Amino acid sequence: MTEPATVIAPTRLTDRKREAIVQAAIGEFREHGFNGTSMDRVAAAAEVSKRTVYNHFPSKDELFGAILDHLWDRSHSLPDVAYDAHQPLRAQLLAVLDQKMELLNDASFIDLSRVAMAEMMHTPERARAMVARLSEKEEGLPRWIRAAQQDGALRAGVDPQYAAHQLHGMVKSFAFWPQLAMGGAPLTAPEQQQVLGDAVDMFLGFYAVPRQGTAAA
Repeated sequence: MTEPATVIAPTRLTDRKREAIVQAAIGEFREHGFNGTSMDRVAAAAEVSKRTVYNHFPSKDELFGAILDHLWDRSHSLPDVAYDAHQPLRAQLLAVLDQKMELLNDASFIDLSRVAMAEMMHTPERARAMVARLSEKEEGLPRWIRAAQQDGALRAGVDPQYAAHQLHGMVKSFAFWPQLAMGGAPLTAPEQQQVLGDAVDMFLGFYAVPRQGTAAA
């Protein structure tokens, strides 16, 4: 059984209640899925009234979206890595992807992503909204790629979102989809580093612009 995530206790009563609702909802969605989870169940698990749940989250969709936000924010507590023309590209990209890997290695995120994928089979509109909500937050890597292109370090004429999607895809093929679809074990620390290193090397092998007297690594 996965241990609950460690969180910093909020100080205000309303914040404590919201946090209790989120933590209770994570457990309910993981155990019962989207359709099997009701706001009544969440209220009971959080030991608050149903009205309190609705005061914080107007709908179950909003509650589920807030949980995804919560997991994302927890894994991205460090600021985005800004492009630095004086630092090796490889080291910078590894730092950018380290935060992504932390999220992908989170058991709660994997379980809730499985819930979201199941919803995609029944309600594609809801699933697309969930994916769009997270995609809006994945600006760190496209922003880095755009800056590297402007500096002439990466090939120009390529959509940064497209290139970022390619790099994320290489990582997810080992650190997300096997765990999501086949119940694979989370990657060990050495496996994580190998996946990230190989993905970055392949990415730079295609996109990096050679500079005389410098190296991407």
